[in-house]
Amino acid sequence: MNPIFKKTDKLTLLVTTFGGSGMSPKAPGTAGSFVAAVLAYPIAMVSFQGCFALLALLVFFIGIPFVAKVLKDTGSDDPGWVVIDEVSGQWFAFAFIAPASLITYPWLILLGFGLFRFFDILKPLGIHQLEKLPGAWGVMADDLLGGAYVALILLVICKLFNL
Repeated sequence: MNPIFKKTDKLTLLVTTFGGSGMSPKAPGTAGSFVAAVLAYPIAMVSFQGCFALLALLVFFIGIPFVAKVLKDTGSDDPGWVVIDEVSGQWFAFAFIAPASLITYPWLILLGFGLFRFFDILKPLGIHQLEKLPGAWGVMADDLLGGAYVALILLVICKLFNL
């Protein structure tokens, strides 16, 4: 185990790495987003319209104190292994899509994953500016905005193709 992980408690580590997905030695943000995207399908099977927006916001606000603790414990600005922000953003990407559409057209989940990674890595359209918010707010907010952009793109695609 990476020694940096030992600088914080196990619950904080479990939350911020989203069950350990952020501990991936390569591309931890992609790993965290991928796990969130994979979970989107079974969540859609048992959810309701607006569930992903609710989940994303819940993860966002629960994540803030845990991320703040990691930043304090490690002295880092934004450790790559903290992926709870990617989970919040990835789930917000599906906020405006009917769960039935995600089940019927699972390629929407794949598209949402790809688009979210694009926005998360390149940080266009003001996303980079949100990273400048203080502490955990900056870590979490940029991903939520990236997810919002993806949600709008997916909504337009669903409307255009009557999905």
